[in-house]
Formats: sequence, structure tokens, C-alpha cells
Amino acid sequence: MECVFGLVGDGFALVVADSSAVHSILVHKSNEDKIMVLDSHKLLGASGEGGDRAQFTEYIQKNVALYQFRNGIPLTTAAAANFTRGELATALRKNPYAVNILLAGYDKDIGPSLYYIDYIASLHKIEKGAFGYGSYFSLAMMDRHYHSGMTVEEAVDLVDKCIMEIRSRLVVAPPNFVIKIVDKDGAREYAWRESIKDTTGAPTS
Repeated sequence: MECVFGLVGDGFALVVADSSAVHSILVHKSNEDKIMVLDSHKLLGASGEGGDRAQFTEYIQKNVALYQFRNGIPLTTAAAANFTRGELATALRKNPYAVNILLAGYDKDIGPSLYYIDYIASLHKIEKGAFGYGSYFSLAMMDRHYHSGMTVEEAVDLVDKCIMEIRSRLVVAPPNFVIKIVDKDGAREYAWRESIKDTTGAPTS
């Protein structure tokens, strides 16, 4: 029951994802970070099959880094989104990836932006968006409470409303969420919202 959602505020973009690694009826871990830091000013939140998600996001991250290494300048957020969309479109005709992506970034001359890229290589620039079963609730909350030019505090309060709605309404709701932000100061982890702690690897008495 995955959920990834994001929004654009005044000078920043937020991406939020659940942190459950699930297969069939089993929860393998509850601290899986599904939001990758692509470079200093880009975040990539992904949902989908675990293997496809890990392989494809790492592939995009390394190619974005390779471009910067070869050319001495980073890709813009729009360019990174179009590259990602192109790779998904190419794979769609060979060995498709079951992965949906929200790509957020901050460009010096443009400001924050958020791109929606689904598994069939559709690309849209958006102000707010979501993937997964939790999107039914997070999109409803954002439709009601989102407005352009939100402050960080307003955006985080809206994120908390979305998480609360998912936890209370979704039949098998993920317990933990990670929130990451990208602005002029870079891409970074902002906070976790945890209702259970992962005890994987903890010593047993």
C-alpha cells in the first residue's frame, strides 16, 4: 500500500514517501527510504516494485552524475525529468520498469519545480501530485488545502494532514513516512513521521 506525494511551495518543493518494504502479505522493513537525492538540488521519489524502483532510480542517479562529470554543469530539473521520461519510454518497448516517479528540484533562475512521471512514460509538470493507494486520500486533502505560495510550515502541516488521513482511512496503511525538501540551500531530509520503529538487526535478549 505505497504512497508517494509532493508539492511545490514558496521557494521550495517537498516530497513525502512511506518507508515500508512489502512483499505479498509480509512487511520486510519499515525504514526503507524511497526518496533518492539525485544531486545537490534534486529529489526523486519513487513507488513501484522494489527491484525496479532500486535499479531504475540508481541508474538515473548515476547518469545525472555522469552528465555533470563530463560537462562540468548539472542538468536542470526539467532536463533530468525529460531524461528520466526518455529512459522509461525506451524501456517500455523492451523490458518495462514498474515504477512511478515524482521528481522535485530547485534551479537558480527558475525556482522550485515538481514533475510527475508514471510507468508508461507520461511526463507532466505539476504543483502537487501523488502515486499509490494513499494518493486517493493525499490528493483529496491537497485539493482542499493546497494553495500556491505556501510556506514551509504550511506545507508540512498539510503533509501531516495527508499522513493522518492515510493512516486513519487506508485499510493497510504504512506506519512510517519520510519527508524531504529541496530549496536554494539544496536537497535534504526534513523529518520522519514514525508510528513504529524498525527493529531489524536489533539484538534479542
